[in-house]
Amino acid sequence: MMNSAQTPAEDSVVELTGVSAAAEAATRAGIWVAGSDRPEQRTVRVGFMPLTDCASVVMASLLGFDKKYGIEIVVSREASWAAVRDKLCNGELDAAQVLYGLLYGVHMGISGQQKDMAVLMTLNHNGQAITVSSSLAAKGARDGAGLAKCMAQEPRLYTFAQTFPGGTHAMWLHYWMAAHGVNPQTDAKVITVPPPQMVANLRLGQIDGYCAGAPWNQRAVADGIGVTAATSAQIWPDHPEKVLGASAEFADRCPHTARALSAAILDASRWLDAAPANRSRMAKILAGSDYLNTSVDVIDAALLGPNSSAADSAHHARNEMKFFNDGAVNFPYLSDGMWFLTQHKRWGLLKTDPAYLDVASTVNRIDLYREAASLAKVALPASSMRSSRLIDGLVWDGSNPAAYAASFPIGA
Repeated sequence: MMNSAQTPAEDSVVELTGVSAAAEAATRAGIWVAGSDRPEQRTVRVGFMPLTDCASVVMASLLGFDKKYGIEIVVSREASWAAVRDKLCNGELDAAQVLYGLLYGVHMGISGQQKDMAVLMTLNHNGQAITVSSSLAAKGARDGAGLAKCMAQEPRLYTFAQTFPGGTHAMWLHYWMAAHGVNPQTDAKVITVPPPQMVANLRLGQIDGYCAGAPWNQRAVADGIGVTAATSAQIWPDHPEKVLGASAEFADRCPHTARALSAAILDASRWLDAAPANRSRMAKILAGSDYLNTSVDVIDAALLGPNSSAADSAHHARNEMKFFNDGAVNFPYLSDGMWFLTQHKRWGLLKTDPAYLDVASTVNRIDLYREAASLAKVALPASSMRSSRLIDGLVWDGSNPAAYAASFPIGA
């Protein structure tokens, strides 16, 4: 367990001094609402997994944005998504960086004990990848079409890993395989492995590939044991990834605290996207043993691209992990939440079509997000729905979720 009073590396302290001073000045000025809207709870316990997209949660604490809104974020590194789920449900954590699909799975009772949950905001777009072993890539499986051809030419039990059943990585892996004619439920064995353990399992030959968040794809590439077969942005450009999740009980009991927490993370998200230098500072901090415990170069390569050539710049622009994008990242679109329900139905996790819009309208707390965005002076979109074209050419806009869920030629 760490808290915001802990000291990052000394050089980082120097780099962060200016921002912290600004936050302290804001605190003295009483930016947060201190009357009837005062946060019900000053200390907020927020879980995170050792992944690059925990950055806005961690930096909101280290940069002092939490103090600006009258709270103190106490971050807690977790060992697995199952641990995050359990601690959110039993109240050990007030909120967490969490997989979008996991939170919906808990709300629907398909990911353990049912509990009503709340999405407070989206933390990032993009930044995940599907990795295949170098040996499999040498046989031609360097992309989805190549993998399908290899599997057809050399039938055997192919094993792939994702990070949590029904979570985002499981859904990206399933969607990508199916888009290339591979049924992940019958043509392959898909197992669950915590993200930091993916590289070790690939190295030992326990798995042929995996889908996980940055920097664990880049770690395998840097070690020469894996190849990137697809980025998640190739599957769905600017897809929703991690969210700031909480139980509905917490959101209802402490709405002002939830609002303050979201506002602080919005400030941190804006800081992360403001300049490459900010991301480099973040990478130095997250590489430490308190967070990701890996090399700065691996985090940088996943965030900034391996070099500055024009080709790599174009590649990076398409696949960039985004934390803010003028607020376009963070709004909890109802269509985003509904998409995970359609995939849960597609793959048999849900036996019948749920009331898609009703569920998303209940889980995604747009009311609290609007208040947080107002505090942090972040623009709101014109609609709570958005439209996207995925890798198989299908357009998802949330308008007919039951028909969309039933439209796929490969499913459960």
